[in-house]
Amino acid sequence: MTSESFEKMLTGGHPNSLGRTIEVVDIVLANSARLSDLYNCYFSADEIVRLRTSNAIKRISLENPEWLVPYIDKFISEISKINQPSAQWTLANLFQTLSIFMSEAQKTSAKKILQDNLENYTDWIVLNNTMDTLSKWAIKDSILKEWLLPHLEILARDPRKSVAGRAKKIKTDLM
Repeated sequence: MTSESFEKMLTGGHPNSLGRTIEVVDIVLANSARLSDLYNCYFSADEIVRLRTSNAIKRISLENPEWLVPYIDKFISEISKINQPSAQWTLANLFQTLSIFMSEAQKTSAKKILQDNLENYTDWIVLNNTMDTLSKWAIKDSILKEWLLPHLEILARDPRKSVAGRAKKIKTDLM
């Protein structure tokens, strides 16, 4: 077991690499008490640390989503305010994974955050992940569906093939 801080472990290397993210994930999976140390890396001044934190949190959510239930309010109130695409696309994933654990108030807040992200972010990964989560929720939420369809129509004309293709497919699936 390493005594290095998670922030130090997630620092450095090529920005597009995972660096030591998997090592950090393994440490947390072996000791859930370390999850708060990882979460706190979201507040690092280093953009790469925040990116890798998002990646690690997403991986942990897929293994043990229930571990993140105590963080739902923090994702809504703190992580949603981080103006970094990786935090926002991870948030879309986390909200989808954790929605079964969310209260109605939390779901309402999460929905507003994702709607805002869909309207205001230009990052293609944020848009794709946000469309995915909102479309899954829109299946059982006619008001959300009514809101989402015109946005999908706009995104279906996006010059980026992945965004346009995803928007077209989701719109077809929702009709």
